[in-house]
Amino acid sequence: MNKAELVAKLADDAGVTKTQANAALDSFVEAVTKTLKGGGKVTLVGFGTFSVSKRAARTGRNPQTGETIKIKAKKVARFKAGKELSEKI
Repeated sequence: MNKAELVAKLADDAGVTKTQANAALDSFVEAVTKTLKGGGKVTLVGFGTFSVSKRAARTGRNPQTGETIKIKAKKVARFKAGKELSEKI
């Protein structure tokens, strides 16, 4: 399912226009992004938790040349499915 399909589904289920559903989805994504950027986490009971995880620096290999390269440390977004979501899948 892509964003357009999700917006259409949200609009049908909520009885709103696609424009309103798109605005609501964009607002949700922006709120989650700002919270994660600030170091927080977003928990939706029954659905799951969005959080930030730190990935340590490490060494890797260039698959074309076999040369060893350094991969920098970085922060990555994580999602852990909640119990209810896990049971439904």
